Amino acid sequence: MSLYRQDGIVELTVTGYNRGGLLVEGEGLNGFVPCSHLVDLPFQPTEDRREDCLSVYVSRTLRLKVIECVPEEGRMVFSERAARAEAGKRPALFITIQPGQHITGEVTNVTEFGVFVDLGGVEGLIHISELSWGRVSHPGQVCQVGQHVEVQVMEVAPERSRIALSLKRLLPNPWEFAQERYPVNAIVPAVVTALVPFGAFARLEEGLEGLIHASEIPLPPNKTIKDVLLPGQIVQVRILQVESSRQRLGLSMKGN
Repeated sequence: MSLYRQDGIVELTVTGYNRGGLLVEGEGLNGFVPCSHLVDLPFQPTEDRREDCLSVYVSRTLRLKVIECVPEEGRMVFSERAARAEAGKRPALFITIQPGQHITGEVTNVTEFGVFVDLGGVEGLIHISELSWGRVSHPGQVCQVGQHVEVQVMEVAPERSRIALSLKRLLPNPWEFAQERYPVNAIVPAVVTALVPFGAFARLEEGLEGLIHASEIPLPPNKTIKDVLLPGQIVQVRILQVESSRQRLGLSMKGN
């Protein structure tokens, strides 16, 4: 725990690996280094290549920092990427980084629930809900590992070693004036973005997306939604309802 609190750097030897990263030991310590925290592995290898990429690390000595320590569970997570910053920098960064600040960092990992960004020695998370004002099916649609992004700091919690970030809040909220710009019954062009069992999603502008329910899509006899709509297709839609507070937009292709 003292190594973690002091933000010290330690040299450990790689003793093995699994699908997620490296196993390391030395100096009375042992733990795990995730793939995303290896400096020379700036991408997420495919299943086919992962074993080959990680096997070359075995027996190598790495300079690492502890980024997560849970003694009661016997879990220690290390980072080679974090060790690029000098010892003791991590606590200083938690003091320096403040909510509302705009800062640039490097994407280190993309998961189902969000994107991790290295801010120069500490990592922050952009939750999937903070990536875009529009609908995001997977964070990989917005960010890629190794990409440099400017973000807004939402929350800093040193006691939990957590920094919450936002990408979308650097841009104006298109929902703020959506009701004025798109009055009910107005007919406007939209781009189909996704087909779902209950209809289709369509984008009016960046960050402003609505649902065309299946009941609002005119279909010829014996035809399905996939027969008449394709992602990327431009269609004319009628505004049924706009709920800016809930970021919901109802659209129709009938009666246009």
